[in-house]
Amino acid sequence: MAKLFTPYTIRGVEFKNRIAMAPMCMYSSHNQDGKVQDWHKVHYPTRAVGQVGLIIVEATAVQPAGRISNEDLGIWSDDHVEGLTEIVRLMKQHGAKTGIQLAHAGRKSTVDGTIYAPSAIAFSEDYKIPAEMTVADIEETIEAFKQATIRSKQAGFDVIEIHGAHGYLINEFLSPLCNQRTDEYGGSAENRYRLLGQVIDAIRSVWDGPLFVRISAEDYADGMDTAQYVEMARWMKKQGVDLVDVSTGGVVRATIHPFPGYQVPSADKIRNEANIATGAVGLITSALQAEEILQNGRADMVLLARELLRDPYWPYRAAKELGVKIESAVQYNRGWTYKKL
Repeated sequence: MAKLFTPYTIRGVEFKNRIAMAPMCMYSSHNQDGKVQDWHKVHYPTRAVGQVGLIIVEATAVQPAGRISNEDLGIWSDDHVEGLTEIVRLMKQHGAKTGIQLAHAGRKSTVDGTIYAPSAIAFSEDYKIPAEMTVADIEETIEAFKQATIRSKQAGFDVIEIHGAHGYLINEFLSPLCNQRTDEYGGSAENRYRLLGQVIDAIRSVWDGPLFVRISAEDYADGMDTAQYVEMARWMKKQGVDLVDVSTGGVVRATIHPFPGYQVPSADKIRNEANIATGAVGLITSALQAEEILQNGRADMVLLARELLRDPYWPYRAAKELGVKIESAVQYNRGWTYKKL
């Protein structure tokens, strides 16, 4: 059987296949309160009907100032749990496992008021200058990740993913391009990793399920690269991280020339040199492409983003391409048979 459709288990949680939906912001919480709207109740369960094995809900802010935009989902309040519980229930009806990406936008936040970062350096001339976080600010943020994890557990999610990529807060601490601190959170790689390490420990103190970390393995500038993330991935593994979700870019404006599977080599290198499971993402569009990644041990899961926006039922198309028969929603069974009238 094609490896793309073989089950995969992490910490007792079995995913029915290796297809995951990457977290993608929907910018659809229109009341600026971070709550789930009708859009989310349709968007996410549709991919579950489409037989995606793991669906990771978009970057969900652990603090109000940590939103990318006013329309982001939030998990900084108990008021958010009800809506998140509902979308989890709807997704699980169709056999999908559910994840949530816990996030803080850092200096790339566009909300009103003060925004925060490791250093008082704006992302670009189009962004506000952030306030440099004090140690007290950092401690509050770590606690916010912990409380968000407790709420995620209450909502019934199967997987927690820490957003440490794309130039948002944790990524900002990891990269020397925007972390110019001189205290215990800046300077050496160990110091720049400290915030992420403390967030992992805080989450692990209340969460025993699968834990992923999304990283940007390349800054595309004179900053972090995949070789440096191999070392950090080893640290993550020791702390109980189960899978590194490997993306690239976003911490500074840089020229990137994407091509199909352009981020897969980073997932491959981290998987095989740090001996940790990885997820591959980035212009993966065909079943044969996804299957090659898995068959050759370059990653353990394949995450699709825009392709699942274009086609919520991509797994059915992939199964046909690979000659695999998969179960569908009972209501769709007659779509697979043709009886001449």
